[in-house]
Amino acid sequence: MALTSVLITGGCGFIGSAIARALVEKHPECSITVVDKDPPGAMHVVPSCVSFIPADLTSPGEIREAVLRVRPLVLIHTAGLVPALRDRFGRALESLVWNVNVDGTKHVLEAAKEAGVRAFVFTSSCCAVTDDTQAPYPYINEAWPTSRSSLIYGESKAAAEAIVLEASSSTIGTCALRPSVVCGPGDYQLLPAIHACIEKGETPYVIGDSLNLWDVTYVTNVADAHVLAAENLISSKSAAGEAFFIQNNEPIAFRDFCLAIWAHFGHTPPFQVHVPIALAWLAGLISECLTWVTGSTTTLSRGSVKDACSVRYASGEKARRILGYEARVGIEEGIRLSCEDYARRLGVELRSTAGEE
Repeated sequence: MALTSVLITGGCGFIGSAIARALVEKHPECSITVVDKDPPGAMHVVPSCVSFIPADLTSPGEIREAVLRVRPLVLIHTAGLVPALRDRFGRALESLVWNVNVDGTKHVLEAAKEAGVRAFVFTSSCCAVTDDTQAPYPYINEAWPTSRSSLIYGESKAAAEAIVLEASSSTIGTCALRPSVVCGPGDYQLLPAIHACIEKGETPYVIGDSLNLWDVTYVTNVADAHVLAAENLISSKSAAGEAFFIQNNEPIAFRDFCLAIWAHFGHTPPFQVHVPIALAWLAGLISECLTWVTGSTTTLSRGSVKDACSVRYASGEKARRILGYEARVGIEEGIRLSCEDYARRLGVELRSTAGEE
């Protein structure tokens, strides 16, 4: 069965717009509609052939009206709230995150059932498992349990994922994709935060042994995985009721990832200072206390220290076997393309592309 009509919630966002572009590329005959609170913008480009419907997924009425208007064959639910780094390790946004990521998913899923949607692909996150920062996650697979008590984002994604997978049936096939940390054009969190360390003078400081491995995924690879999942759910249906880790399958030491980004911007740390994890943790605690006293914001906390030293990379075997997923853009090219995009946004010239036409 061909992909004849697809609706993407959050379709004007970082991942959602990449999925829209991937669908246009692979299924040019497909009718594609994006639903989002805000219209398409310059940072996340949506093809002109894609229709747009404004709707807020926290409003059951708005999202129901949008889905029933389109009645798509496939619904890809990417809309969600990712807390900014300064809020990631606290609980201040818990109610809002839950309202968007869990209750919003319920609203979209109920509307999809009523509209006769045949395939429902949910953009979950590796954080559904790995947001418990107390443990390392080396080469994990889908048999690992989701985290019921961790950071608020991981908790919300685990809860929403469970709702989606339990809904899989003979009338609507559902699956969940768990991308790792995502980079690429339009990235507004990962690369900007790492690049900001240059101006802050933080690049020389190495916490721990700097050998901890992370998974990173280039955004078009994530988009490819969503298209493959949609195709599967309306054909073989072997993905129904399943969750899949999605990444580049090239684990990289977090320090090396940062060094590669800084190098593209012509920066090499002038020296290195190795900071024991315990000392960095204490500095994070002091920073949190100062933040509480002064009412300011900070990106340094006990949580961010644990995050930077964490081990989190997964097996891609299940996604390869069932979805046929392979990363088309490698990690080195992905870092380069991500840096080129961010340099354009900053209005600066990269060292790696200077002088090239």
